[in-house]
Amino acid sequence: MPVSAVIRQRCRAMLGPGEDIRYVFPALALPPPATISLLVVVTDHSITVLSTKTFRRDEPNGVWATYPRRTRLGPVEFGVGPRIEFGGMVLEVADEYAAVIAAADAEAFSPGDLPRDPLPDL
Repeated sequence: MPVSAVIRQRCRAMLGPGEDIRYVFPALALPPPATISLLVVVTDHSITVLSTKTFRRDEPNGVWATYPRRTRLGPVEFGVGPRIEFGGMVLEVADEYAAVIAAADAEAFSPGDLPRDPLPDL
């Protein structure tokens, strides 16, 4: 399930001017020392990792880190739950966001592999 428009708007407020959000997915940075809730925002210029409020995983409260757009997110490793190693952390994501990670990487590294937009005029 994609994140809501409300969450995307909250993330947009934390980004630089002119950045266009392509993908957003929630992730958990696994221990040590503690599990941290994050939102990963992929834009046309960067990948920005946002920290969230302690009891509100849908409300970003700061920029954790920013990486160049040509930074690879995957591969997604499946085990107990889908995980990626990114930015020196192990991030666990929900099953439904594995496809988002693959699409973000394909867009940056092999755009010819993406299907054509069936409704380009919308």
